[in-house]
Order: sequence, then structure tokens, then C-alpha cells
Amino acid sequence: MTASNLISIQLNGENRSFDGPLSLLMLVEKLGLNPAKVAIERNREIVPRSILADVQCADGDNLEIVHFVGGG
Repeated sequence: MTASNLISIQLNGENRSFDGPLSLLMLVEKLGLNPAKVAIERNREIVPRSILADVQCADGDNLEIVHFVGGG
């Protein structure tokens, strides 16, 4: 049996926990968002969309995710 690592983060001001390891891309997909239409700030730094798959969420991270919605 493999033990998973529980990661506690603050997501848009709300404390949340997820099974890890978890990349930012995986988190966005888990939240049901389109990675092409989000901007992510991690610990007060903007994360380029091109590296979302390479950046791992860490326990204690403070994330702000903004998703863009089209309309008129």
C-alpha cells in the first residue's frame, strides 16, 4: 500500500487539502478549469503558463487562480 502525501494550501483565500504530489497543471485540471484560460500566482509570484506542469504544489503554498471567461 502506498501512502499519499497530503498537501495543505491556501487557494484563493480558502484552506484546501489535496493528495500529492500535485503539479499546478494537475491542480487546475482537478478544479475543472482550462489551463489555457488561467493565471496563477504562487506565493506572490506569477507562474508562466508554459511551466505549470513543472511546478509542484508544496505544503503551505498560497495560490491565487484567476480564470478568464469569454462573453459580451
